[in-house]
Amino acid sequence: MVRSLSSLAVQQLWLTMRLSLSVFARHYLKSPLQAGGILVGIILAVTLLIGVRATNENAVRSYSEATELLSQRAQLLLTPLSGSKSLDESVYFTLRQAGIDRALAVLTDTVTDDTGQRWDIQASDLVAALSIQSQHQSQGQGSVEQEKLSLLSANIPLAKLLSGAPFILMSESFSAQVAPQGTMTLNGTQLDVISLEDELGLGNAILMDISLGQRLLNRTGELSYIALFGQAETLTKAVNQAFNEQSTQYFNFTPQDDGEGLTSLTRSFHLNLSAMSLLAFVVGLFIAYNGVRYSLLKRQKLLVQLQQQGVPQQALLLALLLELFTLVLIGSLLGFILGLQLSHWLQPMIALTLEQLYGARLMPGLWQWSWLYQAIGLTFLAALLACYPLFNHLAKQALARSASRFEQQSHGRKQQRKLFIIALILLAFAAVLFPLTQDYQHSLALLSLVTLAIPLLLPLVLQTGLSLVERVTPPGLWRYGVAESKELIAPLSLAMMAMLLALTANISMNTLVGSFEITLKQWLDDRLYADLYIRPPNDKMLETQLLLASLPNVSAIYGQWLHTSHYQNATVSLMTRDDHSLRNSNQIKAQSDNHWQALFNGEVLMISEPMAIKYQLNVGDSLTLAEFEKVSLPPMTIGAIFYDYGNPTGQIIVSQKTWEQLNLPIQPTSIAADYIGEISELESILQTQVSLSAAQLYNQSKIKQRAMQIFKRTFSITLVLNSLTLLVAAIGLFSGCLMLTQARQAPLARLYALGVSRSQLRALVSGQMLLIVLFTCLLALPTGALLGYLLINKVTLQAFGWSIAMVWDWQAYFRVLMVAMLVSAVAVILPLLWQTRRPLISSLQKEVL
Repeated sequence: MVRSLSSLAVQQLWLTMRLSLSVFARHYLKSPLQAGGILVGIILAVTLLIGVRATNENAVRSYSEATELLSQRAQLLLTPLSGSKSLDESVYFTLRQAGIDRALAVLTDTVTDDTGQRWDIQASDLVAALSIQSQHQSQGQGSVEQEKLSLLSANIPLAKLLSGAPFILMSESFSAQVAPQGTMTLNGTQLDVISLEDELGLGNAILMDISLGQRLLNRTGELSYIALFGQAETLTKAVNQAFNEQSTQYFNFTPQDDGEGLTSLTRSFHLNLSAMSLLAFVVGLFIAYNGVRYSLLKRQKLLVQLQQQGVPQQALLLALLLELFTLVLIGSLLGFILGLQLSHWLQPMIALTLEQLYGARLMPGLWQWSWLYQAIGLTFLAALLACYPLFNHLAKQALARSASRFEQQSHGRKQQRKLFIIALILLAFAAVLFPLTQDYQHSLALLSLVTLAIPLLLPLVLQTGLSLVERVTPPGLWRYGVAESKELIAPLSLAMMAMLLALTANISMNTLVGSFEITLKQWLDDRLYADLYIRPPNDKMLETQLLLASLPNVSAIYGQWLHTSHYQNATVSLMTRDDHSLRNSNQIKAQSDNHWQALFNGEVLMISEPMAIKYQLNVGDSLTLAEFEKVSLPPMTIGAIFYDYGNPTGQIIVSQKTWEQLNLPIQPTSIAADYIGEISELESILQTQVSLSAAQLYNQSKIKQRAMQIFKRTFSITLVLNSLTLLVAAIGLFSGCLMLTQARQAPLARLYALGVSRSQLRALVSGQMLLIVLFTCLLALPTGALLGYLLINKVTLQAFGWSIAMVWDWQAYFRVLMVAMLVSAVAVILPLLWQTRRPLISSLQKEVL
């Protein structure tokens, strides 16, 4: 009996839910704009979240799956000895003769095209690459997509490639950008371009057979490194046996990780992208919540009528939750599809940045169904947390409501004060903890609290600002308009919060990028002190130095010595320069007393700022390396920390005296020269008399130009996401204004009936909206400055080790505000024109009915 009663109750509950849902569906059919407002927010939120997530996860997967083009991840590299720039080709032949067939000879260098632009190329033993790739697939280690696509399956002239014919390989997308005609001239040689599917993972690389590469680079018999595939320990034993345990006389062993190094190196970059996508996700949720709230307020009378007809509160609440889940499901599915497309657009930009900054190459993008399920779950949870209190309040409201307009306004003011107090508490909490944070992840978490607090300040700020404006507004229609604007704060507050968040993020990122650009230019001016930088091969270094010394117009010659070392299992650069370069090419952040004298005496060393921050080292601390232990040199004291914005790995600088004590190579890695006259004249002399290629000569102005190009590409992805966030907020403002204008048809009709013309009505409504937008934009200035300060002095400093002087660019900020005002004006005026063109008398009739 009890069971039958309970089943009957469930059936009745389900029946009333179905009836409620059918009523809601009829409501949305009658007012599709309300459903559209909710879906737009969800779609935009999920699109940016999935777009960045797909790109980030694909990048991390690429770090662990491949290092060598058309091949898999190498477990061991054979690299040149210290002081040498290349391996002898005979090492590779010895390995092959010893039966080590999973080895790949690689030659990398820089060439120039007919316009003087530099290109990095890679030449590989394509026969070995094909063999390794086919073995990898035959062992079942490749994915289905990789098995379907290989170099063997591509329609290319393999015989001509292997014979050294002038053919180069590029991905389809990259060749379409740089060689649309199918040919490319490098180092004076015209080469035919073969385009391969992007799925093969060439990215932005230029690949050729090693025989062509050696001829093109004039490096016959030379290799940059040899990649070995398999178990690192087994390979090391086999290589040592092949060289009779004398392998250290020919090359160095460089073990490879499974991508952890690149993942760690690029973690802060990907975290910043994730933070931007989450910000856009929050902005989208604001829009969705605004749509839900508007829809519920428009259905308030309908919900009361349903309860009066006998629909229980529980059924009504469940129906509202099911309706929300359905909208989240539809919006997330559409956002997922658009997010994958967004990732497809973003990936080339991110791939170029990662390749130039970190040498990381991205594989073709893959996607997973789990991302959709997680997006649905996250969006529904966030929407539920935001909307449940409102659902609960409306479902349990009294059937005979007696709340006056005054009570509603009083409740609204209390809510504004409550949000303002919560925002102050969050800001105070962040202010207390920020000085204590040492890790950029903790700083980002606190930054998210500040970002959350900023929009909560807005409703009370708008209320206060409009009250002040009302006092100075002359009596009449305009004072009425300002007074009524205060009534619009509640329905418009969420759209304005989204706009404030987007503007604040935009201003803060512009502050970061602009400040960093100025800092980088100043650093490059100090760092690049010579007119021409030269990197001749080992066998031409002495000849180049003698030629420069014999030229009367060469006023100075400088040298730099570079050695790759390791500190706490991480790669660092150990280097020295001549005394003049050491003094004049480093911007010092902190130094000990009498530092330069101690450095030249071989008593102290210098480290870069990123290294100091990463390992929490300070002036006065001691540091040792394996090279010090080899010659029984005690740990050296850190005498100075210098700024460094050009290297992803740490740098350690010692004096030439210490360099000699370490028994490191005497021959410099690169040299530089000052020249009295045209630099092109010196470049021509070096190219004709020493046979150096244009790619081995680096003009100071061209280096600066190249550095700024990389800088702009590095931040281009962030600025794109920033602009997308602003666009999302603008769309939210548009939908908010459209719904609000629709809701205000009756009040506007009353004004029209009282003698206010249509043009005055349009001016009044647009003026009200733009006044609210103006106050929002003005609040974005200090909040954007605050976020910019925290980004520069906490997050960027801890994540990248870069000290940046904050520069406030008023012109750029007001330009952003003008764009926001223009976008807002369009978002306000379009729905206003649409609504006010209709017969206003019908609005009064609807209100009476």
